[in-house]
Amino acid sequence: MLFSHLEKVSLLSGQVIYQQHKVIEYVYFPLHSMISLVHNLSNQTTTEIALIGNEGFVGLSVFLGSNIASGDAIVQIPDSAMRLDVKIFEAEFQRGGSLQKILLLYTQARIIQISQNVVCKCHHHIDNQFACWLLHAHDCVGSNELALTQQFIAQMLGVRRASVTQVAQKFQENGIIHYSRGHIRILNRLFLELSACECYTFVKSEFKRLLNFS
Repeated sequence: MLFSHLEKVSLLSGQVIYQQHKVIEYVYFPLHSMISLVHNLSNQTTTEIALIGNEGFVGLSVFLGSNIASGDAIVQIPDSAMRLDVKIFEAEFQRGGSLQKILLLYTQARIIQISQNVVCKCHHHIDNQFACWLLHAHDCVGSNELALTQQFIAQMLGVRRASVTQVAQKFQENGIIHYSRGHIRILNRLFLELSACECYTFVKSEFKRLLNFS
């Protein structure tokens, strides 16, 4: 059984659990933490490709045949996670059964999320992207309190910090969020959902369809 091999660990803010082109030793299952998968470009810029919380795990490539990280995995909101040695994880996947089916469905859901992120960044306004990203973050950690800076969110969205500052100010004036240095509190999730683009509900509905997630 996998449960006996799981190890509970504390994750720190900014901790890099996977580094691009380095060997992956563990897969991580966030409990109340939030982890960003990011790609680094040669000009020192980074862009987030996926946001992972307690709905999933980090280390998708392991059971697909590669134990080398294609990008960085960075802890954005610290808390606890369960981790599992990749060799044990791979062996259990190769046995087939229900776990293999769930992992393949999760892979499909994650591909949909990454693909939709590309569409969102190309076609939707920064206001919509910001709202959508906050909703995903809220779902990841299950809390209205998010320890996040505007600079970090700008990096994840691939936009200028000034753009995020303008949107955050607008949302605060409309009573949707409260922002102070390094901290965002979601005040009105309903209004946040109304401010988001269709990408949020689409990705959420696909996770629900494939994995029966609420």
